[in-house]
Amino acid sequence: MTPGQEISAWRPPVAGVVEVFHAHFTEHAYPMHIHDAWTLLIVDDGAVRYNLDRHERGTPNDTVSLLPPQVPHNGSPATPYGFRKRVLYLDMTQLDKNFIAPAVDGPDLADPVLRRRVGQLHTALAKRGDEFEAESRLALISQRLREHLRPRLAVGGARPYRGIAQDLRDLLNERLLEGIALEEAARLLHTHPAHLVRAFSGAFGIAPHQYMMSRRVDLARRRLLAGQPPGEVATAVGFYDQSHLTRHFKRVVGIPPGRYARTGTAS
Repeated sequence: MTPGQEISAWRPPVAGVVEVFHAHFTEHAYPMHIHDAWTLLIVDDGAVRYNLDRHERGTPNDTVSLLPPQVPHNGSPATPYGFRKRVLYLDMTQLDKNFIAPAVDGPDLADPVLRRRVGQLHTALAKRGDEFEAESRLALISQRLREHLRPRLAVGGARPYRGIAQDLRDLLNERLLEGIALEEAARLLHTHPAHLVRAFSGAFGIAPHQYMMSRRVDLARRRLLAGQPPGEVATAVGFYDQSHLTRHFKRVVGIPPGRYARTGTAS
């Protein structure tokens, strides 16, 4: 592993939690990427600087950060010595899509009670046999998150329809595993390829190819933690081969897929 990097990841047997991810990074910077799940983040040491929906954000003063699914973001150390973080990826049973826009408007929550509960949940998830405790703590956390976001629902409302960019995103989602050529996408959507790229990048803050690759990496993470070999995972989620997966996986996650899978086995 690269010096200054410590990573562990696993999928606990707790409904609603897609993945637990603990990491210490001193230099790694995440490129723009997306997740299909909610990202619930606490930083134990240092600070993270990130962009979400074209706004620069950060994790100061022991905040809890909630990054919504399908919204591109990046991340890099905000201190010379990096950061140590704990992340929970939560599925849509915990917060539905109506809360996405309010979370975009204010992802960093200054709430000591919430932060303490998130830390307690991480402790419970690390211990086999304490699943009922973890489920109970998760229920309280999800309710408190909804209490933070619900007052913003009327103000934030639904995210606006983004025309051809949304049409391309729907098409990329439909063809995620088999892929689609840009020329074919443009033909199906009755526009020019260059216009598609500009419209998508302008609407979502991430290029179409980055969107597709980061979604495939997300799928790969789940399969790797379930014990599937990297070579099988690569072709199952749409990569050409294992080296193709490794190149994109390492860029997004910070370590190769094989090492990532072994952290899950160790956990």
